[in-house]
Parts: sequence; C-alpha cells; structure tokens
Amino acid sequence: MRPPENTRGPDDPSGSRGRRHARTRRAGSALALAVLLAAAPAGGAAGAATVAAPQQGVVVTAQVPPGLEDFYAQQLVWTACGAAAECARVRVPLDHDNPAAGQIELALTRLPSTDPAARQGSLLVNFGGPGGSGTASIEAWAAGLDPRVRAAYDVVGFDPRGVGSSTAVECVDDATMDARRASSIDPDTPEGLAQAIATAERFAAACAANTGPLLGEVDTISAAKDLDILREVLGEDELDYLGYSYGTLLGATYADLFPERTGRFVLDAAMDPSLDGAGLILDQAAAFERSLRVYVESCLPLDGCPFEGTVDEGLAEIEALLRQVEAQPLPTADGRPLTVDDAVSGLIKPLYDPRIWWFLTQSLALATEHGDGTGLMRLADIAYGRGPDGTYSNSYEANIAIDCLDRPENDDPAAMAALDARLQEASPTFGDWFSHGQVTCGAWPHEPVSTPAPIDAAGAGPILVVGTTGDTATPYAWSQALAAQLEGGHLLTRVGEGHGAYLSGNRCVDETITTYLLEGVLPAEERVC
Repeated sequence: MRPPENTRGPDDPSGSRGRRHARTRRAGSALALAVLLAAAPAGGAAGAATVAAPQQGVVVTAQVPPGLEDFYAQQLVWTACGAAAECARVRVPLDHDNPAAGQIELALTRLPSTDPAARQGSLLVNFGGPGGSGTASIEAWAAGLDPRVRAAYDVVGFDPRGVGSSTAVECVDDATMDARRASSIDPDTPEGLAQAIATAERFAAACAANTGPLLGEVDTISAAKDLDILREVLGEDELDYLGYSYGTLLGATYADLFPERTGRFVLDAAMDPSLDGAGLILDQAAAFERSLRVYVESCLPLDGCPFEGTVDEGLAEIEALLRQVEAQPLPTADGRPLTVDDAVSGLIKPLYDPRIWWFLTQSLALATEHGDGTGLMRLADIAYGRGPDGTYSNSYEANIAIDCLDRPENDDPAAMAALDARLQEASPTFGDWFSHGQVTCGAWPHEPVSTPAPIDAAGAGPILVVGTTGDTATPYAWSQALAAQLEGGHLLTRVGEGHGAYLSGNRCVDETITTYLLEGVLPAEERVC
C-alpha cells in the first residue's frame, strides 16, 4: 500500500485555506494506495486437460482453461542468480480470455528448501504495492524466516505482470519523473484543474504509447490467474501463499477464483475489497494522521527530537515546516530542491515502520534546524523507487496502471471537491495531499474491469488474515472486514504500530504463522498478540 501523492499544501495559520498543490496522479512508487476489486467467479473453465508439471517430479492434475494448455505445461529453466537464489522466467498469456493475442513473461526468484527431506512445497510471496517487486526483495526478507519454514518451502518471489523484471509497464523516462515530482498544480481553480487533467492525459498517453496492449491487461484478476500458472509449473497441487498489503487483495482474488487449489494462505495487513475509492482514501488519510500523532508523541521525550511541548504543538511545528517548504523549497546535497510535495512523501514513508522513525527524526531535525532537505528527500526517493544514480524502478507507473484497471474513480469536479472537504476533516495534516488524484484514472485509456465488492472465496480452506491495530496504511478495520468476508477467514491481531505484522519482531505473531505454514493449524479462537 502506498499513500496517494496528489499533493496540496496545508491550511495557513489564520485558518483560511492557502494555495494547494495537486499531483496529477494517485500514488507513487513504493508506498501507494492499494486497489479494490470485485469478487470473480471461482474455478476453471470447462473442457479442461490434464497436464504433468515437470518440477520435483510431481504430477499435477488441474482444470486448464482451453487454449492455455501450453502455458500450464511449460518447463522452467532455473539459473543461479545470487548466493543461494535461482531465477527463471514464466510465459503467461497477455489476455487470459484470448490466449492467441500474445504472451508476456513473469520473473521468478526462488530460494530452494534448505532440507529436501523436509520440503513441503513452494511458498509464493507478494510484498504489495501494487507495483512492488518480489524478485528484488525475497532474499533479504527470507533471511528472517524461521529455519523450519526455510526447510519446508522453496520460497519464491515474483514480479506480477507489468512490474519490475517481468514484462513491464513503461511510461516516462527518469528526467520526466524528476520533473513530475517537482511540479505543482493548484486544483481548486478551474484553470488549475484543467491543467491537472491535461497533465494526466499526457501521462496516460505516454503510458499507452510506451507500454502497448499490456497496459489494459495488468488488472488483479489477470494477475491472480497468472498465479495459477505459477502454481502448476512449480509442480504444486495447491498454492501456498503469503501476501502483504495489496498482496492480500491478490491472494483473496486467487482464492475466490480457484478455491479448490488454495492451500495455506497468509494475508497480512489486509485490504477491504468492499470499499469504494472514497472510503479507502478517507480511511487511509485518517490512519496516517493517527500514525503521525503517535510518532510525535514518541519523539517528544527523546534527545534530538526537533519538537517541544504537546503532541498538538509538535504537529503544528510540522505544519509550519511544510508551509516554509511550500514558500521556499529546501536545498539538498544533490542539488535537487526539496518541494513541499516531496517533503510530505518523506514524512509518510517512514511512518510505515517504527523501526526507522529515528531516521525521520534526524531528517526533520536537519530540515527544521539547518534548513537542509537532504534527509526528507532521501525518504521521498525511497518512496518513489528512485535510486542513488537517479534511475527509477517502474513501481510508480505499474501502480497507476493496475490501480486504474481495478476500480472506478469518480473524477467529477463536484465529487472531488466534496471528498476534499471530508479529507480535511479526516486528516488535518495530510488531507490536502490526498485529494483530486482521481483525474489520473479519469484520463486513463482503459476502462476499469472491476468494482468494489466483498470477497468470500467460498469453498477455499482456512485463510489466516493478519491485522495490526496501529497499521499505518491498511487500517486494522480492513483486516477485520476481510476476515469476516472470507468463508474460511481467521483473524490474527498484532497490537502495535506499523504496516504489516509478520517478521516485524512480534514473537507471538511469528510463531502463529510459522505453525500454520508448517502444520496447517490455526488457533482455536481469535488470537491477539
């Protein structure tokens, strides 16, 4: 999940609304709003074939939709690509409903089981986004797993369609991305709104020109159907899966489409598929506001905290900093000025993980006490997927492409203005930066293929849904909602702060998930850790 970076400035101290800046986009790189998706029909199509999967010598019988037999029967070629990793590429249809329309490739990185005698199967992992790479993160993440899990599973990271090293969405070059981040538009005037729409149209046209037909085929339903091909070519009767954030939506969608092939599923920091766009963004804005308050409260007693007084006074100092940066961007070490939009992105990024709040404190102190925006710019760069060499991953572009296909957005000017007022109430600090982003999907060249609706995954086995009471990006109520919607949903609660629970340092959570992955055993009652 990534926060929207439709950025606008804060209210001025007199209470009158000052000039506000809107990004003509919905979300940015490594931190964006997850998407919503309607439940889809379960199961495969009629007229299926039986295929033999080549991996591990396992013969898998599956219902294969007509025309996809070649995809399901392909053999993977693994090559060494790290200290302990192997990489492969998998062919999947560009359009699952029209296999003759062409094919694309998905990138996989596998960490084989550390004990073949104890091996149970493959565990696919998705880190969220949408637009986040699984191949880039899997080795570092797997280092934190219980050794018994590493022995039991080949741990597999993958880049979904349109993402990273898979056949990818491509829109603009790095210099254009830098310029896009540095630009500001005031959407509260007719002229500003027209400029925002025109900018969105240019971006959408660039995505269409540089990506081609793939741009209309990166929805979550298609990605979930890809997962079933991955299951088959990995040689598994059932898919065992762990997804964070947006990955919970992808996983729930798979379970709804293929309940009989759903194995041990862990959905951590869950999305609520029934929320419409307005409900989602309002909930998330409120969650970021709450998390910022918790951060300031934790900062105030510490040496080096740049704030003094009460939590409200600390928040006022942050708002004063944003007003200052809005009036005069701060210099940074690499020469790029820190704009107010990047300052907000730099504030939001570390709220996801209390373990890096110390760096947020250092960055805010550098900005407030020395007028140096370097720390906040580094955090904003991480949020956007910008490397030290100035190159960007495609996570921001993929996020938009997936998001715009997965749910409709209301870009009517009156509706956006009404939502803006509600956002101001839900998040006095961040509300301005969460509005008018609907213009991006309003300009998109492809219509959405889904609408918000509950997902029940009827017929699937037990699914473990994990929620954190102080989750920054996916509020705890969303995990409660998904667990209630799923026919086999079981809720595990972590009491604490941050986005995601598994491998965050809570032994109770880790042991519960480990037991489930190894033995398929869930707590008899809802567990609170």
